[in-house]
Amino acid sequence: MSLEQDVATARGAIDALERACATVTGHFRDTVDSRRLRVDIARLREDLMLVVGVPPRPVHDPYRERFEAMSSHDGAYDDGFDQAMDSPGRRAR
Repeated sequence: MSLEQDVATARGAIDALERACATVTGHFRDTVDSRRLRVDIARLREDLMLVVGVPPRPVHDPYRERFEAMSSHDGAYDDGFDQAMDSPGRRAR
């Protein structure tokens, strides 16, 4: 079999496992264990994609550009802590 056929077979097996587990968990209420089973199946899908070489979806981080700009600005990183505001009622002199 070719790689594409093997990957398709593996995906089909994961789909079948997901359907079988959904049938079983349908007999129980939503519990930590049933949620874990769903997460495990999702992890199987992701792991298969990683093994095959399909890159994961990019993570949308709306703050990344700002943090990169701050870290490249004069080499210092500001943690946002204002020394003059470290306790209520205290003011900078």
